[in-house]
Amino acid sequence: MLRSYPRPRSAPPANLRLGPMTLTLTNVRPWGGDAADVTLDGGAITAVVPAAVNGAASARAASKTADSAAAVVDGRGRILLPSFSDVHVHLDSTRLGLPFRPHTGSPGVWNMMLNDRNNWRNAEASITERATHTLGAMIARGTTRVRSYAQVDADAGLERFEAVLAARETHRDRADVAVIAFPQAGLLREPGSTEVLEEALKLGADVVGGIDPCALDRDPVKHLDIVFGLAQKYGLPVDIHLHEPGQLGLFSMELILERTRALGMHGLVTISHAFALGDLPDSQLDTLLADMAALDVSVATVAPARPLPLEKLTAAGIRVGLGEDGQRDYWSPYGNADMLDRTWQLAFTNKFRADELIEHCAAVATLGGASVIDPAAQRLTSTADRPGLAVGDPAELVLLEGDSVTAAVMDKLPGRMVIHRGHVVADGLQLA
Repeated sequence: MLRSYPRPRSAPPANLRLGPMTLTLTNVRPWGGDAADVTLDGGAITAVVPAAVNGAASARAASKTADSAAAVVDGRGRILLPSFSDVHVHLDSTRLGLPFRPHTGSPGVWNMMLNDRNNWRNAEASITERATHTLGAMIARGTTRVRSYAQVDADAGLERFEAVLAARETHRDRADVAVIAFPQAGLLREPGSTEVLEEALKLGADVVGGIDPCALDRDPVKHLDIVFGLAQKYGLPVDIHLHEPGQLGLFSMELILERTRALGMHGLVTISHAFALGDLPDSQLDTLLADMAALDVSVATVAPARPLPLEKLTAAGIRVGLGEDGQRDYWSPYGNADMLDRTWQLAFTNKFRADELIEHCAAVATLGGASVIDPAAQRLTSTADRPGLAVGDPAELVLLEGDSVTAAVMDKLPGRMVIHRGHVVADGLQLA
């Protein structure tokens, strides 16, 4: 049985649950700045005014919420940010909510994949229950935009893919979830892998996945031809796991860029992990980043111990998003459904101390990821950019406790409120 997460001090008021309404957040601090009142309607921000201007009007509106299609939330001086976007999570492998188990994997992608394969069906709860539970916990902590992998291979077939679809359906009114059909075991090592990947695409996968075309499948041309061929056939974007280090990773990235250019898939390709970016000398790195920026190839990172050159990526104009990867699964004991915690990890692994850079990590974890999911979305332009909270921006928001954004990242306090499409979907770590 899945363990329950801590309950909040009180459940969200009934008039804050899903339904047509105008919602006003009073006394909130956008990006930790001056107090403001923020009005939401039609899934977007429709007004942002200094808190003092609307104080009396908001109080009158609050007394009428039971009889009208409007609601008012007292922000209590909390920080207002765009909600988190987890762009690299494996909902199909999570063990969050289950008893802790010792780590049994051995090094290497293939060995870790086999360890997962040997254990995931024997968990104390079904994969659908686990994926649904973890997605709910992510939402409760502030994530309303998700890109999740769903492993498809000769062993799992479509079972894990269907579990992620079921989790998405359960939380369809609380978060937007894109599903990546992901050949974790490669495409060439086991017969039938390509066929099951294509079947997942026929059933509605949102993204075509790939993985380590050199190190795992050992035939990068054939692997990438399959991945990009399916992407072209079904009109879908591509997301390729690339654990390959150094010059090997550079070679794979050059092949990915070559296909992106040839097929005109600008803005539709993401390289996840991209560990090689942290290994290359400046001369090679600068050339590669310029090519990636020209083709609008994005990067998804999970804040590894050896960090990517985040400041250089941002300066080059490359879209970068953050994700939690696996969460207490058969690959790793790390992960807790909290993107605020992963934001802390991104700042820590980059050795950031300046407030601007720590706040930039929060921007990457929120709007940076949103732009990876949707290349038409607003993008970060520099480490000082703090967009997403102006009139017309999507009402995808989270309220956080803290004296400043940096303090909120450091303390990771539980007093959060989560808003999706202009509606409160979680409060105090509990789903509405």
